Amino acid sequence: MKNLSIKNTLSDALYFIGSMGILAGVWQLVTLVTAGEIPGPVATWSVFTELLAEPFYDRGPNDKGIGNQLVSSIIRVFTGFGAGSLVAIPAGLLMGSSKIGMKLLNPIVQILRPVSPLAWFPLGLLAFKAAEGATVFIIMITSLWPTLINTAFGVASIPSDHKNVGKAFGFSRWKYITKIMLPFAIPHIITGLRLSIGVAWMVIVAGEMLSGGVGIGFFVWDSWNALSLEKIMVAILIIGTVGLLLDKGFNALQKAFSYDQR
Repeated sequence: MKNLSIKNTLSDALYFIGSMGILAGVWQLVTLVTAGEIPGPVATWSVFTELLAEPFYDRGPNDKGIGNQLVSSIIRVFTGFGAGSLVAIPAGLLMGSSKIGMKLLNPIVQILRPVSPLAWFPLGLLAFKAAEGATVFIIMITSLWPTLINTAFGVASIPSDHKNVGKAFGFSRWKYITKIMLPFAIPHIITGLRLSIGVAWMVIVAGEMLSGGVGIGFFVWDSWNALSLEKIMVAILIIGTVGLLLDKGFNALQKAFSYDQR
């Protein structure tokens, strides 16, 4: 079993290296086609190493290292994601367990879910009187829907046999929720959280472009204003890498709570 696990790990690593090779090759081809207007992997790597030489410097409000920018964005993302989850999970439990709750809340979900994050930003500014609060608000309001929908689906999918067991043993409402509803719905909830964190990480760039200040989105916009395309490419790679790590983390959590592991 251990040898099989090592073999699978090595196989995954080789596939990942091959995938990165394909990406680098396509990237270099695009650089050649555009006659160097889009920086290639070598030029981008050179700028990346320069940024990593001093990632956490702070020379004023609009001049901070890439490490400071990234940490600020991650804090905003998890703040908005956490607030959204606190709304989404209870609302999803209500929708999935109650036909009345589903009929009342589902139309609201379907109306608000497709709204662009940028459309929420002015309302966030009006409500919080600050760009920081508005950015967290749009992350919250746009990332909660996958968790809410998956939670509702998980609760609504509880088999009748499970419900009958609770009735047969005379479970109270609280005991039914903790012993039957939540254990069955947790894999679906985690799937929703995994999707939601991906949405939150995508939204942060647009939010910080609008709000300014500190963050990876502001770094992209500031680099564009300075005509530093290499820095933009570095930011894109960092955003993609962090997104991959977040997805891997929630994927591991999802596997730990999947039905197959029980």
